[in-house]
Amino acid sequence: MPTSTDEHGRIFREAWIAGVTKHYPGEPKPGYIAPWDDTPEWERQAAGAVYEQVRTFVEISAGNTSKLTREQKGRFVATCWIAQIHKHIPAPKPSYVADWDDLPKWQQQTDADIFEWIEQHF
Repeated sequence: MPTSTDEHGRIFREAWIAGVTKHYPGEPKPGYIAPWDDTPEWERQAAGAVYEQVRTFVEISAGNTSKLTREQKGRFVATCWIAQIHKHIPAPKPSYVADWDDLPKWQQQTDADIFEWIEQHF
């Protein structure tokens, strides 16, 4: 039986795929849009954790995250994801832990979309 973290990870992954499909210029890499069942275990755990971090942030902010800019929302997702990368990958490639300003625009937009999806649906 899936846990809520598993379910939340799936939701995060679905929001990621939707964002990549919408914002990625051209044809995305297969790994970017791989279905949940083909996603590595560490990435599933990370997706669930970041979903929970965003959900908790929205909750303890009493819904006032709606006043944040899209960039602020995207930065939050990106920072939470970087922490998960460091948790699961001992020596990540620099591109895996790139700061917000170094992320491609499609990824920034996708991260903002993820935050807004969780904000509106949790």
